[in-house]
Amino acid sequence: MGKSETPLLKRCKALGINPLVMGYAKESKRNQKEVRRGKKSEYGIQLQEKQKLRFIYGVLEKQFKKYYVMASKKSGVTGEVLLQLLESRLDNVLFRMNFAKTRNEAKQLISHGHICVNGQKVDIPSYLVKVGDVISVKEGSRAKSGVKLILTRNPEKAIPSWLEVNSDNFTGKVTAVAARSDIDYQVKEQLVVEYYSK
Repeated sequence: MGKSETPLLKRCKALGINPLVMGYAKESKRNQKEVRRGKKSEYGIQLQEKQKLRFIYGVLEKQFKKYYVMASKKSGVTGEVLLQLLESRLDNVLFRMNFAKTRNEAKQLISHGHICVNGQKVDIPSYLVKVGDVISVKEGSRAKSGVKLILTRNPEKAIPSWLEVNSDNFTGKVTAVAARSDIDYQVKEQLVVEYYSK
């Protein structure tokens, strides 16, 4: 699986993303002066928005394009449907429920078999959850030192309105489809649609 070796804070700065969106409560102290770059082309602006979404959700290009194709075939505004698909990834849902500090940490919990959906173990981070699905941490995994550390060290953060969470028994339920207003970062999804529409 491909993995970017670029330092996270450097990548966040280049894409104009607040590190908090990625689950990191720190900012780079280097090169605080604004770097003046030449005017970007329309294509360059569209590409950056696409790269921003890919980076936030940790999705490779092939899979990201697959999500776009899925979104374009569904009813509704393609850009918003694309965001809903990305938000419904199991690794993102785990992150949104505050059961993982970052989406990468959520991926690890899922890949190691610690997460269940509707009582069945799921070890695929890209699994798309549906309304009514119940996500839980396996009972046998809650006591493991590494997992326990991840589950108990996170500061309290707002849970999106489309999720219900019971932090006492490490379960959560998808109660609705993520709304556009639930997205906590700046993105112009229409530019992503325009990028792929060419």
